[in-house]
Amino acid sequence: MAGNKIDKTKLTSVNVEDRKKLDFNSGDTVRVWSKVLDEKGKTRLQAFEGIVLARKHGTEIGATFTVRRIASGVGVERIFPLYSPAIDKIEITKKSRARKSKLYYVRVKAVKDVRRKLRSVVSVADEEVEETKKEE
Repeated sequence: MAGNKIDKTKLTSVNVEDRKKLDFNSGDTVRVWSKVLDEKGKTRLQAFEGIVLARKHGTEIGATFTVRRIASGVGVERIFPLYSPAIDKIEITKKSRARKSKLYYVRVKAVKDVRRKLRSVVSVADEEVEETKKEE
């Protein structure tokens, strides 16, 4: 049994050492290029750029990170395994300092901001309707 040594770096197509060296934390903005299978059977790269909400499990093999972005006014979160072969590359777009390691409060904060904006939009639309009624 001692002669059957398994090289763990060859078990996956991912360069584990490069992924371990990536220095991003919660609060940073990253662009994750993931491989997506098309309808024709071809693979293409798709970028998902957003704020890192959390990094879990450090640099062990099951390490994950959560990325949140706003798409069409809706918050979208994806959890990526750090060492997944489906991820082509991870680019760090912007570094920022966060006081917490998990930024889950951003979800609530974003909802409050959207509600505040909707209130102001509704009030502006109501005023325009009232102005048109006064002119008639």
